[in-house]
Amino acid sequence: MSNQDKNNKGVQSRRDFLKTIGAAGVVATGLTACAGSGKDGTSMAAAGEIPTDRMIYRVHPTSGDKVSLLGFGMMRLPSVEEHSDEIDQEMVNELVDYAIAHGVNYFDTSPAYCQGKSEHATGIALSRYPRDKYFIATKLSNFSPSTWGREASIAMYRNSMKELQVDYIDYLLLHGVGMGGMEEFENRYMKNGILDFLLEERKAGRIRHLGFSYHGDIGVFDYLLSRHDEYKWDFVQIQLNYLDWKYAKQINPRNTNAEYLYGELQKRGIPAVIMEPLLGGRLSNVPGAIVARFKQREPEKSVASWAFRFAGSLPGVYTVLSGMTRMEHLQDNLRTYAPLKPLSQDEFDFLQETATRMMHFDTIPCNDCKYCMPCPYGIDIPAILLHYNKCLNEGNLPESTQDENYRKARRAYLIGYDRSVPKLRQADHCIGCNQCNVHCPQRIDIPKELHRIDAYVERLKQEIG
Repeated sequence: MSNQDKNNKGVQSRRDFLKTIGAAGVVATGLTACAGSGKDGTSMAAAGEIPTDRMIYRVHPTSGDKVSLLGFGMMRLPSVEEHSDEIDQEMVNELVDYAIAHGVNYFDTSPAYCQGKSEHATGIALSRYPRDKYFIATKLSNFSPSTWGREASIAMYRNSMKELQVDYIDYLLLHGVGMGGMEEFENRYMKNGILDFLLEERKAGRIRHLGFSYHGDIGVFDYLLSRHDEYKWDFVQIQLNYLDWKYAKQINPRNTNAEYLYGELQKRGIPAVIMEPLLGGRLSNVPGAIVARFKQREPEKSVASWAFRFAGSLPGVYTVLSGMTRMEHLQDNLRTYAPLKPLSQDEFDFLQETATRMMHFDTIPCNDCKYCMPCPYGIDIPAILLHYNKCLNEGNLPESTQDENYRKARRAYLIGYDRSVPKLRQADHCIGCNQCNVHCPQRIDIPKELHRIDAYVERLKQEIG
């Protein structure tokens, strides 16, 4: 019997751990929640303003770091114009300034983000502040075999410090462990001595906390946790949201339900950093029937806020990352976490029931992480998949001329497709080279989906509406 099939023995039930969350948001496993001092911000928030002194913080059980529950993910930074890879540094600075002014102090980046430009932009934005004003998390993203060698991996690690303009890293992660199974993990971190090197760097203080982000083979995850007494992981980053809680494996058999990942960290008292609380935006762009369900319950709250409350309410969650490209994203998340209103048991059950209903919608599990990019043939893979999901959610995915409002839906899909994806970057240019597949954390068969979407688009074009 595998660890995953043992029904999470020894882990608190969801009812038990939700009961441990008091009204003030105090959490278990050594992580303490504490709101900023100052006057009550309730009336300000109700008036539409966001208080600057009500952020919820979690305290690391060993280092004592006081980290904001909302973490800023620097993976989806704003660009100077649509379909451009050039980062809008002025807007990044503005977002970082607003985040810091409202209590956010955890910033997560990687050498792999934004076509390799995220660390540089993050370093520019944060270097304008005193070093003790923020915590930097970055990753050893040695995905390519050309970077598996010891010298190349160490060079990547040192370049991160250069780009971030720091002489130590607060939170360093082995990036995306499990994506290529155990053999790849050993090549990236074990056989070349890099894990031992990073452990020494932690001992020397140049890395303050060492952890890993998990995607993929559950055997690698279980193996690393089985060596916790040796490696003493300071934190682990996992994908967690109310849909993946029970249904990640059903969405893709090679995935692992978030309930299991979270439970294994809870048993060992390892702080959990949460990525993809919105599944790359899929849990904010939900089908209309699901939107109505949320609005009936909380008319004034955003759909996204439910997902953030779910992640933030769990004991042992250290910080919840959000890739906030626009100011309204940041402001909405600040309203959720400054301060947090933890889920009640009834609300937790409501979200699980909502997740069950969402499984009836056949969306493509793309998180817009852009790990598949750049495509050697210039295809904008995430934009194609996300447009398909958007039209499905909005009811603009016509299947038959017998469908009600067929012409309107057909027109909406085709016009929206041309607006969202330039013609030279559309799915008809895919030759099925499969270079993208190995990089997808969600294990989507990308060429298959692109060919399916292209055939669908061609059918819509040829049909006389």
